[in-house]
Amino acid sequence: MPVFSSRLRSGALSGVALVTLVSICGATQAAEFSGTLKKVKDSGTITIGHREASSPFSFLDQNKRPAGYAIDLCLKVVDEVRTILEKPDLTVNYVAVTPQTRIPSVVDGKVDLECGTTTNTLARQQQVDFSAIYFTTGTRLLTWKASNTREIEDLAGKAIAVVSGSTNEKAIKSLIDGGQVKRAQLVTAKDYADGIGILQARKADAFATDDIVLFGLLTKSENARDLQIVGRYLTYDPYGIMLRRGDPDFRLAVNRALTRVFRSGEIAKIYGKWFDPMSVPMSQLLKAGFELQAVPE
Repeated sequence: MPVFSSRLRSGALSGVALVTLVSICGATQAAEFSGTLKKVKDSGTITIGHREASSPFSFLDQNKRPAGYAIDLCLKVVDEVRTILEKPDLTVNYVAVTPQTRIPSVVDGKVDLECGTTTNTLARQQQVDFSAIYFTTGTRLLTWKASNTREIEDLAGKAIAVVSGSTNEKAIKSLIDGGQVKRAQLVTAKDYADGIGILQARKADAFATDDIVLFGLLTKSENARDLQIVGRYLTYDPYGIMLRRGDPDFRLAVNRALTRVFRSGEIAKIYGKWFDPMSVPMSQLLKAGFELQAVPE
């Protein structure tokens, strides 16, 4: 075969290989991001769903800006997404959600992350996905000291305030329906602030919700000296960041950010920032949870 023909064929093959390589790289780059990461990259905005009165997890500060333990952790996720997308100027948009709107807001794409006090349950996993657990708590009771209430059974024939659509409402209703708290009535509140307001207005004899939320409410209550948190834990409530189902790449980004905070020990600093002023030390269960979820890279 002539040298010229050999070189021509070699050049042609090299050209084909180059075109193929470029095509593959282009296809790979085009398919690099999908789901929420693609949505965020294309829009230049990531949207956080927050609560307005769920101190110290997610609430509006004195400047009417979202703040709290859950918000700080979600902002760590935002930093991770900025790095992945190579978009340091990524904008954070905040949308207020309630116990009634939080799940639909995630499902419908109105928010990309829900950062509040949402318990990870199997029933909710049918609609949304959850991050690694970042807090554990349980249902207890806030009552008047003068009532001498010590356990849920002491509220037989009385009124108990619960937040509508919460795991606490489901748990208390189950106890009433099961006959453990006879003749008790539920009074539904729209949120935590409304719940303690119902109690303080004497429209209920107790307010049942996650005890850490009750500690937060007490710090801001004018009736703090006359109120107390009582009773055993009636539920186990592990909190997680909510995100849309079927989006493994985004879920990995969320968990990578949280895992690094757990593994580095930075979680102790973030916890202390919000819970030390409330004199609520980190529980052994929560410490173990952080250690168990601090998976390696």
